[in-house]
Amino acid sequence: MDLGVTDLSRLQFALTALYHFLFVPLTLGLSFMLVIMESIYVMTNRPVWRVATRFWGKIFGINFALGVATGLTMEFQFGTNWSYFSHYVGDIFGAPLAIEGLMAFFLEATMVGIMFFGWDRLSKLGHLIVTFLVALGTNLSALWILIANGWMQNPVGATFNPETMRMEVSDFGAVLFNPIAQAKFVHTVSAGYVIASALVLGVSAYYLLKGRFIPVARRSMTVAAAFGLASSLSVVVLGDESGYALTDNQKMKLAAIEAVWHTEPGTSGLTLIGYPDSVARETRYKVEIPWLLGLIATRSLDGTVAGMSELVLKAQERIASGIIAYDAVERLKTDPTNAEQRARFETHKRDLGYALLLKRHLDDPRLATPAQIEAAAWDTVPDVGLMFWTFRVMALIGFAMIALFGAAFVLCSLRLHLQSRWFLKLAVAAIPLPWIAAEMGWIVAELGRQPWAIEGVLPTFLAHSTLSRGALWTTIAGFTALYGGLAVIEVRLILAAIKHGPDAREPDQPAPGPIPAEPITA
Repeated sequence: MDLGVTDLSRLQFALTALYHFLFVPLTLGLSFMLVIMESIYVMTNRPVWRVATRFWGKIFGINFALGVATGLTMEFQFGTNWSYFSHYVGDIFGAPLAIEGLMAFFLEATMVGIMFFGWDRLSKLGHLIVTFLVALGTNLSALWILIANGWMQNPVGATFNPETMRMEVSDFGAVLFNPIAQAKFVHTVSAGYVIASALVLGVSAYYLLKGRFIPVARRSMTVAAAFGLASSLSVVVLGDESGYALTDNQKMKLAAIEAVWHTEPGTSGLTLIGYPDSVARETRYKVEIPWLLGLIATRSLDGTVAGMSELVLKAQERIASGIIAYDAVERLKTDPTNAEQRARFETHKRDLGYALLLKRHLDDPRLATPAQIEAAAWDTVPDVGLMFWTFRVMALIGFAMIALFGAAFVLCSLRLHLQSRWFLKLAVAAIPLPWIAAEMGWIVAELGRQPWAIEGVLPTFLAHSTLSRGALWTTIAGFTALYGGLAVIEVRLILAAIKHGPDAREPDQPAPGPIPAEPITA
């Protein structure tokens, strides 16, 4: 195998995924914010809420188009760049993606056109239902995709078949209700709601600073403050639930995030800051909160988080067990009816993937030396420094968002947001922060799984297609140029829509007359 091809394939997919995820969370959050605004319009019959809904719907539409284009490219890459991955686990991994296309994508793709062009052709309630179906389809897409991704993190409900040399579904219910997938879905969707709230809050603050479109801006800011506060609190709470899920399913990822090199006696403390030294395998200059990590990870005051050194020793044991499974599979290839080898395989099959880690060091895992087994076991440790700091920046931004939306909620409740120009400037400056946190969240999730494409089942360096480095560099350059151009177009379109503002042809406040204009509250 060519490890350079592995790294380039990973780089290409990472660039595509990170780029795609610039659009996905905004789509998730804006869809339900449109539902909230249009619901208020249906209930109050005030034209200003229709204006607000249509304006933010325009932003949603621009973002939706780019999200679809980049998402399709990602799915194609499983065939072009990760063909052995698709062959090995396609029976399981492909099912959620197929359901996502049939159930969710078709729903949102069909309804989004009706939502944009049906304002004057449907009743108010009918159009609201369509908007809700768009939001439902968008979030269902995220559900099925994260079920597939969650299975990569925790491959339950599947087993290896030595006759076909592939993973096959044994319990689809376990795949659907995978605890890692559930935790990832609610955490990721909540992060999308925060991103959308930050954009609406920031753009509304910009309008208030400029004294433009004030009726729409004030109402939009109120919705964003309430929705964003609830969402940011949810991100932190559900992020804690994700940490708890890692305790049972991805112990090495949790240990790397917290730079726990050795299992500590007694309760584990949470390291706020420090310098993870991968050479000495210790964390220097750390500032620690006692008991907190054990409480988060185990839900108990006396809980302990396993250290990386101890997990490496367990990995060595699993590699040794996996070599037995590998040997049994090789013998079953020549004699599929051999009952003794079948029994050996069944006893050790859960560790087969660990034996495959040795293929990084030699062709036949059965010939591995103790030193090679130890080296393969240490390969299961991800980049600790990157994991440690990426997670902390993400968490810091998460708490900053709670403070931002908390302040916004208080100011909007007291009707002081017009006078608080310092806060309006802060809200504009904070627009990119949740995007940064979301990208870092994906880095933690995906790099923390390394060296596995499928946790404990298939190493990443065995999952890619047979491609040349030249072909990969060419496609990376092509995608970078194409996506760079699309990013410029997207940003210019959104900025143009924001500059233009809500459609001036629709009234954004009650017409003057003998009855006084209604107050600006909903």
